[in-house]
Amino acid sequence: MRLLFKQRLFSWFDSYDIYDEFGGTAYTVKGKMSWGHCLEIYDCEGNHVGTVKEEVLTLLPRFAMYLGDEYIGQIKKEFTLFRPSFHLDCNGWQVQGNWLEWDYKVTDALGGLVMHASKEVMRLTDTYVLDIAQPEDALLCLMIVLAIDAAKCSGGKG
Repeated sequence: MRLLFKQRLFSWFDSYDIYDEFGGTAYTVKGKMSWGHCLEIYDCEGNHVGTVKEEVLTLLPRFAMYLGDEYIGQIKKEFTLFRPSFHLDCNGWQVQGNWLEWDYKVTDALGGLVMHASKEVMRLTDTYVLDIAQPEDALLCLMIVLAIDAAKCSGGKG
């Protein structure tokens, strides 16, 4: 499954349109006013399906992830010198990024590929392509990329 993640050019808060591989709207993400990033995710019918919320007053960016209103885990940036590193506390998955912070892959506990996300360069807004192995993992994969993108903004690299 492939999703195209595009940030809207003109919006007061973080907002994104997420398209499926056929060009249809799969999800809409709306930023809420809060201290730190708070991104609410809606399906194509307008139903709230998830939230990514930054936990403030932490040394490095950390985000809680919710399916509906249920907490499912967190992702936090770790201190490294050359390669971005995130610790994902959800499903036993791991996140690895390249040194340019444009490509990320998520693997399961056995090393199997869950998702590959790549940032398209030379765009006016943040645009990512998400290649997801299993369609049922799409929402969680989207949350991970939203958190990584928000962490880069929080760290001054957005």
